[in-house]
Amino acid sequence: MRDLQTCITNYLEYCRCQKRLDEKTLKAYRIDLAQFHAKVTGTDIPEITSDILEGFIAALHQTYKPKTVKRKIASVKALFHYLEYKDIIVQNPFNKIHVKFREAATLPKTIPLRTVEDFLSAIYKQHAEAKTDYQKKRTLRDIAVIELLFATGMRISELCSLKASDVNLADQSILIYGKGAKERKIQIGNDDVSHILKEYKDAFVAEIQACRHFFATPSGSALSDQSVRRMINKYTSIAAIELRITPHMFRHTFATCLLEADVDIRYIQEMLGHSSINITEIYTHVALSKQRDILATKHPRKDFHI
Repeated sequence: MRDLQTCITNYLEYCRCQKRLDEKTLKAYRIDLAQFHAKVTGTDIPEITSDILEGFIAALHQTYKPKTVKRKIASVKALFHYLEYKDIIVQNPFNKIHVKFREAATLPKTIPLRTVEDFLSAIYKQHAEAKTDYQKKRTLRDIAVIELLFATGMRISELCSLKASDVNLADQSILIYGKGAKERKIQIGNDDVSHILKEYKDAFVAEIQACRHFFATPSGSALSDQSVRRMINKYTSIAAIELRITPHMFRHTFATCLLEADVDIRYIQEMLGHSSINITEIYTHVALSKQRDILATKHPRKDFHI
């Protein structure tokens, strides 16, 4: 079996069935490997050398940012590990390649807490002023979505894939299926959030039963990532907030606020569902307001009498 396209198809099936990768990861692999196939089309697998791979990597660097290049290389590298594992190739050409590149450190983009409050206030106001039952239900659902994103720091994909059975409002816990099918349980620590979720669940009981997802549309289908993004853009505009807010920024804000409140980073790692503490450490940057507080209260200059 030397046809690259057949090997890619088989590898993606292996990732889906054996490695149990989620659909988003599979989609990224599919895109990356299709791009690689287009680059080396007409070349048999044993003819793919380290020189060809280096040319592919060089072309990636000319088009994409380092983080994207890193992901695309990892996708192709994983394919060749599979080919080696299946004895389709004798020598892995990646063994002769050492790729090093610097990535500019990018700090997580957070939302100022005052802006979060303004954002939520805008949705609550829309709910209070709703003129029809449809608007009342829709805004109630929107409140529940944003409150849960901010209260738990879960990913938008995790929120949209929540099943009705994953949300236990009796003991205020939520079972989340994260990346790599890893499970984690997180508590809802705020009674107002629990109350809103219960109110939403009671109002959407028929729609939830129809799709078996906790967050549903008025038509009874599961809420999508894109619907949440559009909803966030809508309320950002209504609240006259100039900052561009994305769903993931609620996750960053959740983590950063806990870190600034001196919560142990390992607890934050567990709540975010990070496989490694190294990933969580992106939040160890100190916000300017926190810096100011630290330097004003901890720096020895404050005790000088001159």
